[in-house]
Amino acid sequence: MLKSWKTKTILLLIATIALAVFDLCTGGGGLSLPSGIVFDRIRLPRMLTAVFCGASLSLSGLLMQGIFRNPLADPHIMGVSSGAGVGAAVATLVSGTALPLTISSLTVAGSAFLGAILSALLITAAASRFRDSATLLVFGVMLGFVFSALISILEYSASAESLKTYYSWSAGSFSGSRTTEVVFLGICLLAGLVISSLLSRRLDIILFGDEYALLVGEKPSAIRIAALGAGCLMTGAVTAFCGPLGFVGIVGPHLSRAYLGTSVHRRIIPCTVLAGAALSLVADIISQVFPTPVPVGSTIAMIGIPIVLYILISHRNA
Repeated sequence: MLKSWKTKTILLLIATIALAVFDLCTGGGGLSLPSGIVFDRIRLPRMLTAVFCGASLSLSGLLMQGIFRNPLADPHIMGVSSGAGVGAAVATLVSGTALPLTISSLTVAGSAFLGAILSALLITAAASRFRDSATLLVFGVMLGFVFSALISILEYSASAESLKTYYSWSAGSFSGSRTTEVVFLGICLLAGLVISSLLSRRLDIILFGDEYALLVGEKPSAIRIAALGAGCLMTGAVTAFCGPLGFVGIVGPHLSRAYLGTSVHRRIIPCTVLAGAALSLVADIISQVFPTPVPVGSTIAMIGIPIVLYILISHRNA
C-alpha cells in the first residue's frame, strides 16, 4: 500500500534534517565537527541560508507554475532574478566606478532587493491588466531579456574592480550571511508560507482555468497578484543576499508532485518547501567538498539541468 502524503512529507523532513546536519560538518576544515566559533559564525548561518533560500525559491516556483499553469514558470524565468541583477549591477558597476572604496555586500544586497521589487511591481501591474496566463508569462520572459540587456550595457562600461565585485555576487553563495540577513530571509519565507497556505484552495481552483474560477466566484487576477507578491518577496530576498540562483524554482515543485503523486496545494506546499531546502543543501555540500569551494550557483545548475531536461522530455512525450 502506498504511503500517505503525511508519511511521505515526514520522511522528506527527516532526510532534509539529515542533510542539514551533514552540511554543518562541511567547510574549510573538511568533513569534521566544527568548533564553536566556526559553527556559530560560519557553518550554521550558511546552512540556514541554504535552507531558507532553497525553500523560498521552490515555493515561489510552485506559486508561479500554478498561476501561469506552465511547468517551466519560475522566478528566474519571470524576470525577478534579472531585476535584482540590475539593482546589483547599478550598485557595483555604476557606483563602483565613482567610488574608490569597495561596495559593501549589504549595499549590493539592498540594491538587488530594490531591483527585485521593481520587477515585481511591473509583473504585478501586468497581472492586473492581462487575463491570459500565456501573455503574462511572455511578458515576464521579455522583461528578463530587457534587464539582461541593461546589465550587459553596464558591464561594457564598468571598471575591472567593479566587474569583479559584480561577478562575485552573480556567482551565487550561501556563505558570509550575517545574522540579520538570515533572519530577514526566514521572515520572508514565513510570510510566503502564510500567504501560500491561505491561497492553497484558490490555487487549486485556478488550475482549471480563469473561466472556471470566475464561475465559482473567485477573481483570477486577485489570486495572481497575491501569489506573485509572495513569490517576488521571497525571490527578491534570496537574490539580494545570495545572487541569482536558478533551477530550484523549477525542480522543487516537480519533484514534490512526482513524490506525492498529487497537485493539491494544501498537501504539496510543505513538500515543495522541504524539497527546495534539500536541493540547496545538497548543492552546498557539493560546493564545499572541493579543495577550493566552488560557487553554489554552479552546483545547483549541475543538479538542476539534468532534471529540467528530463521534465522537458517527459512533457513532450506525454
